Amino acid sequence: MAITASMVAELRAKTDAPMMECKKALTEADGDMAKAEELLRVKLGTKAGKAASRIAAEGVITAFVNGNTGAMIEVNSETDFVSKNDSFIAMSNAAAKLIAEKNPADVAALSALAYEQDGFGPTLEDVRKGLIGKIGENMSFRRFKRFDGSNLAVYLHGTRIGVVVEFDGDAVAAKDVAMHIAAMKPVALSSADVPADLIEKERSVAAAKAEESGKPADIAAKMVDGAVQKYLKEVSLYNQVFVKAADGKQTVEQMLKAANTTIKAFTMYVVGEGIEKKADDFAAEVAAQVAAAKAGA
Repeated sequence: MAITASMVAELRAKTDAPMMECKKALTEADGDMAKAEELLRVKLGTKAGKAASRIAAEGVITAFVNGNTGAMIEVNSETDFVSKNDSFIAMSNAAAKLIAEKNPADVAALSALAYEQDGFGPTLEDVRKGLIGKIGENMSFRRFKRFDGSNLAVYLHGTRIGVVVEFDGDAVAAKDVAMHIAAMKPVALSSADVPADLIEKERSVAAAKAEESGKPADIAAKMVDGAVQKYLKEVSLYNQVFVKAADGKQTVEQMLKAANTTIKAFTMYVVGEGIEKKADDFAAEVAAQVAAAKAGA
């Protein structure tokens, strides 16, 4: 398969790897983007794993808290321009409040709740459809979570990242942890809570790197175990170095112990996480049309 400049550029944007390394990986993977990305991870380490945190879709994360009840929701739009639209933001904020107050079971139930805005109604779904017609762009309620019965700390990083922490103890410490989570993006509270599939993926990458090193089997096995242990510390909240640590060493677990605070759970939403957004390559599209025209001539 021919490796195009746009393919190389796309892989470089995902991984930050050098152009030539991207081209080599794509060639070896016969143009398979996911396989090429995995090859770069083996060769260059976790730097090439940036694609996991790279966001494609647009929209906002909004939250609403009233006492021990709250909600967080992701509402998507097609462009960043619409995600800043006042009517879109008003609808998103209203949706978060409706979730907290009415406890809908899913997006369909949320959409059916009574709500009027900008002359549209009588349901939230009618408002969504009305704004689509008015603004001329699709928008959707993607996911939400409702919280009830715990102390809640919320941190919104602009409109792109939202974190809700359920805690017992000091509210300031909990809010600091919510901010830390938005910055460091842990996947679990502790090493023991990290999902098995993520550990297995990290183990397979480490094993491939160890094999490439040519070390004896027993040393290679230790290299793999060491890499997995390092990964677990990096992605578990308690083991991460607290972003506000004055000494640059204090872990989140140590900070919480000093503040006599317990984190029961956390939820983090990042706009567009896991959504593949089609990247239109105008030059490639034109070239394809020209080629098709020549073939048909």
